[in-house]
Amino acid sequence: MPELVFFSGTMDCGKSTLALQIGHNRSARGLQGVIFTRDDRAGEGKLSSRLGLVTDAVEADEGMDPYAYLVDRITRGGRVDYVIVDEAQFLAPGQIDQLARVVDDLGLDVFAFGITTDFRTKLFPGSQRLIELADRIEALQVEALCWCGARATHNARTVGGEMVVEGAQVVVGDVHQMADEVGYEVLCRRHHHRRMTSAAVHAGALSPDVLPVASD
Repeated sequence: MPELVFFSGTMDCGKSTLALQIGHNRSARGLQGVIFTRDDRAGEGKLSSRLGLVTDAVEADEGMDPYAYLVDRITRGGRVDYVIVDEAQFLAPGQIDQLARVVDDLGLDVFAFGITTDFRTKLFPGSQRLIELADRIEALQVEALCWCGARATHNARTVGGEMVVEGAQVVVGDVHQMADEVGYEVLCRRHHHRRMTSAAVHAGALSPDVLPVASD
């Protein structure tokens, strides 16, 4: 039976790499799929992995109807055997409903990949709807690590290396941005709560408290 499967995890845990691998495995068996993405770090209409792999994709802009897009493609004679959706957290809840309809009405497997919560530990609307509708939810097996070595469970947004907890929910960045740019870092819950990023810890290690010096 076709399924809507949600693969979730933090940033830097291999979601896009797995999406590319699933597409490769199916294309190697002669199957043809459609890849949707939204706001990928490589630019519009791209699905990219931090390992350097990249492929073309369909940009799922705000207001796009994935179901209608696929029906139109099939009606025009195109072949679609499966659907991959990367950065699914950025999709609107209504677009997730349309992906569920792709499974139920068109009989296609839909593999969605996304981050569950944002930098404020709040659910992305797209991810929330996937949790509500998915036939299966799979946690990514590649564990991202906090700077302390513990399992990373939270995504932190940084500006100049300092963690921020206010701002727009969606700001495109990466875990390898320059220090003075908006970037992201994965942290364990304890260090996310304490707002202790790797840059903050490093700065603290380089700037120890100055001991008082007694005058003669």
